Amino acid sequence: MRIDLNKHNIKVSQINPGLVETNFSMVRFKNDQERSNSVYAGLNPLVGDDIAKVISYVINCPENVNISDITVLAKSQASSTVLNRK
Repeated sequence: MRIDLNKHNIKVSQINPGLVETNFSMVRFKNDQERSNSVYAGLNPLVGDDIAKVISYVINCPENVNISDITVLAKSQASSTVLNRK
């Protein structure tokens, strides 16, 4: 998409969030609160506001700056499978 839109001077950015505490776990575990809570147990996960701030930063960069890709992880998350639970 970035290549196709470049000639039109349109910025394209990709934001890749790590573990974000949302109601998705409740949907995933069919409203099982205990299982849903276990996803975030011992962690200080990202929240929607964290991602909103990143999006705002990307949007408000100077006109000549395009942030191509951002991966946003909580400090306790090293990768999709490595979490430092307390």
